[in-house]
Amino acid sequence: MAYNNDRRERRNREEAPSEFIEKVVSLNRVSKTVKGGRVAKFSALCVVGDGKGRVGFGMGKASEVSEAIRKGLEDAKKNIVTITLSGTTIPHEVIGAFGAGRVLLKPAPEGTGVIAGGAVRAVVEAAGIKNIRTKCLRTNNPANVVAATMEGLKSLRDANQVSVVRGKSPEEIVG
Repeated sequence: MAYNNDRRERRNREEAPSEFIEKVVSLNRVSKTVKGGRVAKFSALCVVGDGKGRVGFGMGKASEVSEAIRKGLEDAKKNIVTITLSGTTIPHEVIGAFGAGRVLLKPAPEGTGVIAGGAVRAVVEAAGIKNIRTKCLRTNNPANVVAATMEGLKSLRDANQVSVVRGKSPEEIVG
């Protein structure tokens, strides 16, 4: 069976600028000892977002760093979710949990900026949140922290969404 994998076309094609913000959160080198010696492989935890409330994360594993990052970014683009924002911050305080990871996310007033550690910061900035305070409560494992942050962001609800569920008006919910 013949494939049409013409490398000349691929080389001449210009890469279109991506609409997404792409970040590599962590890069891990693992090695396995086999009969012939050690075999090194890499895993990359990546986050993508459009800066307007859509964000996703993914893990890529390969024997080369660039290939692992490419796979991680592809996986992240497949897992993009839309989160609820309130201006440049989040609507309410939430604790996201995944595995041993717990992340506290608190809304912050205008001008505060992003107060977050490395793994949480990557997710929050890719989502387009400009003012937020965060704290990792248990583990600092980047994979669990990113997943916990995503769980927290996915659970956010604004007054309109809550009012539909409760059968009240948004004004009654806000008070």
